[in-house]
Amino acid sequence: FQLGGCGILGVGIWLAVTQGNFATLSSSFPSLSAANLLIVTGTFVMIIGFVGCIGAIKENKCLLLSFFIMLLIIFLLELTVVILFFVYTDKIDKYAQRDLKKGLHLYGTDGNIGLTNAWSIIQTDFRCCGVSNYTDWFEVYNTTRVPDSCCLEFSENCGLHSPGTWWKAPCYETVKIWLQENLLAVGIFGLCTVLVQV
Repeated sequence: FQLGGCGILGVGIWLAVTQGNFATLSSSFPSLSAANLLIVTGTFVMIIGFVGCIGAIKENKCLLLSFFIMLLIIFLLELTVVILFFVYTDKIDKYAQRDLKKGLHLYGTDGNIGLTNAWSIIQTDFRCCGVSNYTDWFEVYNTTRVPDSCCLEFSENCGLHSPGTWWKAPCYETVKIWLQENLLAVGIFGLCTVLVQV
């Protein structure tokens, strides 16, 4: 458990050092990046693992009880998040799309390298453009153009060409479908995490 926490923390620190704020898509929560999430998760897992290890070695009831309470709190929080997610799916969808569209205006600006990189990678890998469609970028640039990562064939300033040379799929729906297709893997990972905690 503790070694797992060390691994997660290590990956988080490596991402923070090498990629900056990589995978920061939200303008409302700029600190909600892949690196920061991994660092916080890794730290918590390490602390909980440490308390459990010391409690077991010393056979200290107080430490073992603390270990149990911390695991129980995390388990209940996970359960609450899952329930709220399924209850408010529609509201979360609308909020996420609105927030992502707001974040498009930060694309390519100073201090937002993480958001810029994340959008470039998503649009290239998922062959999509914009949140709802490629016209989302027209509001950002105030003209008929998109980032070069939207192009069917990448080249310098290809985003200035005609819409026929851009990806047409909306990124939000494309990524959402991809997540739904991989829901089994996510479910298995979640189940394994819960079983380890239990």
